[in-house]
Amino acid sequence: MIGNRLKRARAALGLSLRDLEAALNGQVSAQAIGKYERNEMMPGSAVLLALAKALQITPEYLLSEREIALAGVDFRKSPHAGVKEERAVEAAVLDQVERYLALEELLPSSDAEWAAPDDALFTIGRVEDAEAAADSLRRLWELGIDPIPMLAELLEEKGVKVIALDLPESVSGSKAFVQSPDHDDVPVIVVNQGHNGERQRFTLAHELAHLVLRFSGLSEADEEKAADRFAGAFLMAKDMMLQLLGKHRTSISLGELAELKKLFKVSIASLAVRCSQIGVLTKAAYGRLWAQIRGLGWNGPQSSEPYKLPPEVPSRMERLCLQAVAEEAISEAKAAELLRISVRELDRRLMAQVA
Repeated sequence: MIGNRLKRARAALGLSLRDLEAALNGQVSAQAIGKYERNEMMPGSAVLLALAKALQITPEYLLSEREIALAGVDFRKSPHAGVKEERAVEAAVLDQVERYLALEELLPSSDAEWAAPDDALFTIGRVEDAEAAADSLRRLWELGIDPIPMLAELLEEKGVKVIALDLPESVSGSKAFVQSPDHDDVPVIVVNQGHNGERQRFTLAHELAHLVLRFSGLSEADEEKAADRFAGAFLMAKDMMLQLLGKHRTSISLGELAELKKLFKVSIASLAVRCSQIGVLTKAAYGRLWAQIRGLGWNGPQSSEPYKLPPEVPSRMERLCLQAVAEEAISEAKAAELLRISVRELDRRLMAQVA
């Protein structure tokens, strides 16, 4: 039955039943669409084609019997984000992950499987414990103390599906597990493709914390603080920071932090916070530095700080599509459908004609 898929596709576009009725030019009523979604009626072939076109999907997608669901959804958002926005994000995630899994089935050797780390190393009862957990994950993944140049790529190598979506400004990202009878649970991290690179990277690391940490006795607010602490420690390893800055400083200039930003690919504000966390700056010195940052407006989502980083775009799914076309495992039309682009755009990418 098509009900769940129809409702999910509509939610992914943020459409109400009335909106979809209008998009169909009155070919079918909102009441009838509601009955399709509740599996009380089945549309005829002409209506099915019209629904697919209006929802930017294929009829095959609506008719597919693959069962897929989200579990453990966690959003990183402002208090202004609404339930409707969350449902739209969840629907879009399910849609993209389903296409991702279908592609991996065509290239079995391409599977990158998530190996959940040992709970004992990542169970924390204090915000400060997130520091050691981040160090443990770096050791487990053999990352050393160097900055991580491409975090999205690293996570995808470890079996996390990283998805960039056009999200409301109030939503930075989310994490979830996709459940299907045909697969082990697949971890997913979503980032807002409209955010700059430094903000995306911190969101990725924050949501990674929610994937690996097990909280014991912490309030929800402290869980978020712990995830932020983990993100800072994972992106800016303490030993590397101390090598570059020294153990104790009476002052650090904004220019020095701007140069470190190029290395660690995080915001200047995040670097300042990290200097305080690891004891490089005293409370007073950090207060003076933060006053400068706040005075310049560099401490919020709309920060105008220098050296903005480009978005860190997940690329694994596109690479697999191009590989599948090259190996004739799928047609160009199928690859374009999986990537949600035109065949013409796919041809450009196959010929390395990057916009």
